Amino acid sequence: MSVEKDTPIATIAGPLADLERGFAPSRLEHQREPKVKKDERGYFMMTLSENIKVYFEDYYQLLELLADRSSRELERLNTAFESCPPDHPESLSFYRARRIIVDLVLKNVRMFYSDRNNLGVVMTPWCLGTVMLEKVELVRDRIARGELTTVDVGEYPYDVVRYIDEIRTKSLMDIFDFPPKAFAMRWQYTELIKRYSQALTNVTTSLQNILELMKNYGK
Repeated sequence: MSVEKDTPIATIAGPLADLERGFAPSRLEHQREPKVKKDERGYFMMTLSENIKVYFEDYYQLLELLADRSSRELERLNTAFESCPPDHPESLSFYRARRIIVDLVLKNVRMFYSDRNNLGVVMTPWCLGTVMLEKVELVRDRIARGELTTVDVGEYPYDVVRYIDEIRTKSLMDIFDFPPKAFAMRWQYTELIKRYSQALTNVTTSLQNILELMKNYGK
């Protein structure tokens, strides 16, 4: 099952119609973040994860395209699921697995689109795709452990987990229109979080040491 691509989106009157861009030009022109700059093409920044130049307009257009593809794919999956005979459990598990993946992409795209506080959500398409892959795998593992009860896994959760494991990369490549080897070198999102968490901890410790020195100096 493939996802329709390259269909122009005339307006944002789709799955993101109720949201505003978190970092719209009107907001960027008043910000003081040194990483955000502007040239003849518009506002851009060097991404926190890869230190690669990304234009905000390109990033938001990507999210709008991903939301449109995901929304259309969910409609097709729901139609296929509803028309699938109940005595075809394997097909039903497949549809459930793919629906979980696509729905997760759409929910995270909506979250990133409206985020007004974290410039870390601005990423290259490849980095964004690998972040989604990490999130899909986290959901898969939680379902396997019986920790996630808010998703539809039917009577055969093991089969849904198996299908998520089998189709996760292909499903994301369909949505992102990535080449077959897109995830051969993966950006580990969890490792990225650990790295920046450690950096923030080091900064906090240094500030506390400085404050302590100043306090002692004043005595």
